[in-house]
Amino acid sequence: MAVSARIYTPAEAAAVSGIAVKAVHNAIDKKIVETQADPRPRGAARRALTREGLLRLKLWHGIGSALSAERREKLFEAITAMPNAKTVRADDLLIVDVGAARKQLDARIRALDEAEAAIHRDKGILGGEPVFKGTRIPARGIAAMLAQGASAEGILDGYPALTPRLLDLAVIWSAAHPARGRPKTLREQGVSPTSTQRLTV
Repeated sequence: MAVSARIYTPAEAAAVSGIAVKAVHNAIDKKIVETQADPRPRGAARRALTREGLLRLKLWHGIGSALSAERREKLFEAITAMPNAKTVRADDLLIVDVGAARKQLDARIRALDEAEAAIHRDKGILGGEPVFKGTRIPARGIAAMLAQGASAEGILDGYPALTPRLLDLAVIWSAAHPARGRPKTLREQGVSPTSTQRLTV
């Protein structure tokens, strides 16, 4: 299945590649990945990555950071020269499974696209807080509950309109679209815990 050509903000790149956004900015600052202006509204001044940039980012984080700049550039040049190759020989000692990296990225890109289709903002619902379509359930609130240790089963019991897949989409969407300003509490996001549990530390 072909993945649509688009560009990605650093936060989206972090969500898709599974790399911390700080590491994405580090790779951009070191010019390990090339960027371009984001043509989307509100994005003119942002640094954006292409899908090929995502691949370089993932490979750099996985193995490239251990390579010299020269060997890393040889690897990237070999990948550019053979865009459809499953494995790439960068030099006599280094063979990289580029196909596996592309497959992982494709799956995460599809998940982000699916999340974008399932989550929207409506000023008439929770003051414009992003919610799952057809519900008043805030996506960031669900992602926050998961991050704070809530079980998927407990969340699904409390919110029967959700599915396990929607929980996954909430996580990737929230990573790609971090909230600005002071983090909101779960109650401010429109989420009420259905139960509480005390843990001994």
